[in-house]
Amino acid sequence: MSMLTPPGMGGKYKITGDKYPRMRQRRRRGKLVAAVVASVAALAVAAWGTLQLIDVFTGGGNKASAAGTKADCGSRVSPSAAATGARAAAAPKPGQITVNVYNATTRSGLAKATADELKKRGFKIGDVGNASKEYDKKIKGTGVLLGPASSLNSSLPVLATQLSTAERRTDAARKGADIDLIIGDGFKTLTAEPAADKAVAALQNPNPTPTSKKAC
Repeated sequence: MSMLTPPGMGGKYKITGDKYPRMRQRRRRGKLVAAVVASVAALAVAAWGTLQLIDVFTGGGNKASAAGTKADCGSRVSPSAAATGARAAAAPKPGQITVNVYNATTRSGLAKATADELKKRGFKIGDVGNASKEYDKKIKGTGVLLGPASSLNSSLPVLATQLSTAERRTDAARKGADIDLIIGDGFKTLTAEPAADKAVAALQNPNPTPTSKKAC
């Protein structure tokens, strides 16, 4: 009789061998698989929620506003300078500017002919004659426009519309508001009147008008 057989038992209950039998429960594979699937689903949901939070805090929400901005671009109107308080001062009219015309070339009658043309275009004419020794026969270009410091951004640009290739100069010590047009060797004629009138009009109306934006 084996040592594993309890006293008084034998026959079919006899246990043979030198190892104890081990009682094992059958694995519940179905429950294990279900638990794994549930865990994976929970992790997926958590990951999706995290991505949504990241998208919100990193500017993902700006996509909608950006799309809205793009949709509204076609209907926006840019404000005029007057509306924004940045209105630029209009330049003086030709009739408010007195021009002295001096001839620094060897060609006679050039100062008078030029002065007559400027008068016809609306400018007031002051002195007409030959240039001083400082400039006489020393200007190689078309001419020099000379005025006081205050004329730099006012009357000087207006006169420059009549001779766009002339050099502009200011003299801080100069008194009065008159401007000198000193004709140089390169002078042939004043700027064509239509082009000059257009340039004067642009100076008289420096503020942009409201315009609709069609594209962003």
